[in-house]
Amino acid sequence: MRVWGRVNINGTLIWQEVTTDANGFNDAVYLTALIQALKLNLGESPFYANYGIPAYQTVMTQVFPDYYMMQTQSQYAGYFSSLTVARVQGGFDPQYNIKATTHYGSIIEATIPA
Repeated sequence: MRVWGRVNINGTLIWQEVTTDANGFNDAVYLTALIQALKLNLGESPFYANYGIPAYQTVMTQVFPDYYMMQTQSQYAGYFSSLTVARVQGGFDPQYNIKATTHYGSIIEATIPA
């Protein structure tokens, strides 16, 4: 499997390929896809129209997109031993805390700006 994700290297965002690891696990691939889905606007993808968060609608209505965040979490939960996605409270820019337990037991925690 292969997916592309953006990486910040010395202040420059570049696209980097993420593939299945040497042991055959796709945890990094699905984690990268989850991060991309959290940054995606609902209906923006021509292939996965039900993935993403309706950013424009949530700004206009001033309602936090927790339902869509939980829907995105449930779409990716089957690819990990454990997956938790939570909105960071406070702050002006939306951010999400991701905590994933991979199939080989590693715990990955990250804060992702939307």
